[in-house]
Amino acid sequence: MKRLKAATCALLLILAGGSAATTEPRIAIIIDDLGYRLKAGQRAIRLPGPVSVAVLPGAPRTEVLARAAHANGKEVLLHLPLQARPDDLVDEPMRINLDMNRDEFRDTFDRAFASVPHAVGVNNHRGSLLTRHPGHMQWLMEEIQARDPVFFVDSFTTHQSVALQFADELGVHARKRDVFLDPDPAPETVAREFERMKRLAMKRGSVVVIGHPYAATLDLLERELPKLADEGFRLVAISELMQ
Repeated sequence: MKRLKAATCALLLILAGGSAATTEPRIAIIIDDLGYRLKAGQRAIRLPGPVSVAVLPGAPRTEVLARAAHANGKEVLLHLPLQARPDDLVDEPMRINLDMNRDEFRDTFDRAFASVPHAVGVNNHRGSLLTRHPGHMQWLMEEIQARDPVFFVDSFTTHQSVALQFADELGVHARKRDVFLDPDPAPETVAREFERMKRLAMKRGSVVVIGHPYAATLDLLERELPKLADEGFRLVAISELMQ
């Protein structure tokens, strides 16, 4: 049955313009927003397979969850808060704002990165304002470049993001998010986006997926992730898609 489903995926890849020699479509899943809710974070860390986790800096459970994730074989990312709107009043620890100068930016990033043990990459928490600003994205990529081989994942909260452009210019390994599993936490939404994830993976060969530690998301992933290999997909750590 596994070989039959893998062959079906290969046929779909050919029809989509791929090649029969293409390996199984690869899926990298990141669970964002760890750091506050201990039990939900622990449940995310226990998900089967190489699911990665993104941990908010300066949250009450940041250190314990980052260390637990690493001990459980999960890749850890710094989930860096970036300003989302000009009137954004959300109070988040170590958030980078548009009105920061270069030194303030560097200091905030240093503290945020140091607060998340074992971080191998960075992705943005919110940030629809900051990721559109060339100056701040250049500063961000300079900070990441200085920590090579740290990589960047653009959560892609706005189609106007210029983050990948500056990552490319500075030689930072980077990808953007392809699918949000839970733009709302309803079970039917999560199920719909999970199926869309698989279709995109077959079409493109690989996808980057972001979810959150919502009950509906974790319920579905606990149930469905063990089935992916039999369906012809390969679940990978996010770093594999940076190579």
